[in-house]
Amino acid sequence: GNDAIKEKYLPKLAKNWVGAYCLSESSSGSDAFALKCRAEKKDGKWILNGNKLWITNGKEASFFIVFANIDMSKGYKGITAFIVEKDFKGFTVGKKEDKLGIRASSTCELMFENCEVPEANVLGEIGKGYKIAIETLNEGRIGIGAQMVGIAQGAYEATLNYIKTREQFGKAIGQFQGVQFQLAQMRIELEAARLMVYNAARLKDAGLDFIQSAAMAKYYSSKVAEKVTSQAIDLFGGNGFTKEYPVEKFWRDAKIGQIYEGTSNMQLQTIAKMEMDKA
Repeated sequence: GNDAIKEKYLPKLAKNWVGAYCLSESSSGSDAFALKCRAEKKDGKWILNGNKLWITNGKEASFFIVFANIDMSKGYKGITAFIVEKDFKGFTVGKKEDKLGIRASSTCELMFENCEVPEANVLGEIGKGYKIAIETLNEGRIGIGAQMVGIAQGAYEATLNYIKTREQFGKAIGQFQGVQFQLAQMRIELEAARLMVYNAARLKDAGLDFIQSAAMAKYYSSKVAEKVTSQAIDLFGGNGFTKEYPVEKFWRDAKIGQIYEGTSNMQLQTIAKMEMDKA
C-alpha cells in the first residue's frame, strides 16, 4: 500500500487491531480468480457487492482486505484489492462456521450490499489485486507449513510422554520395540517437514525464489501433520479417541493444512508446473 495506508493501518495492527484476508467465494476456491464480488466506481467511492466465504478472523477483525473485480470482461486483470473496515456501510459479517478443527479461530461469511469504500482505501494499483493475492498466498504457505509442524510437534511430545507412563504387560509401552519404531518414524518425518519449512523461509528471507519450496513445505508438512497425529491416536489407544487427552484435537486441527491457502493438489500442480518450466 501507499504511505497514507501504511500510516493509517499499520500502527493499529501493531496495537490491537486484527485483519482478515478475503479472497474465497462459493464459486472460487481453488479457482481463486473466478470471484464474482464486484466493485463499481460511483460518486468518488467504490461500491462493493457480493459475498466472501471461509474468511479467517471474520468475527475478530477490525478491517478486511477484500478482492473484488472492477471489470469482469478483463478477467483476473480486473481484480482490485480494497481495505474495508468493519463499520463501513453495507458490510455485514455472517455466522461463525462450526468447524472440525482450529475452532479457536473464527471462520465466517462476509456480505457486501452496496458497501461504500473510500477511494483512498484501494490497496495497491487498480487491476493489480491478483498480484497481491498471489504474493500473500505464496508467503502464507510457509506459515501454514510452520503451523503444521507445530501441530505435529505437539502430538509427538504428548505421545512421547504418554508411552513412558502407560503400562501394559507389566511395563511402559514405550519399552516395546514396535512402539519405539513408530515413535522413531514420527520423529523422522517431523524433522524432515521442519527442515523443508525452514528452507522455504530461508529462501524468502534471502530474496531468492521460494515459491516451489513453499509449496513443497506446505504439502509435505500437512501430510506429516495428518500422519503423525493419527499415529499419536493409535499409540494412545482408546484414550486417544476421547477428549480427555490432547491428541484428538491435534488430529482435528491437522486436516485444514491440506485445504486452506491452496489445497494439496494445488501445491502439487504448482510444484509440477515449475519443474516443467525448467525443461
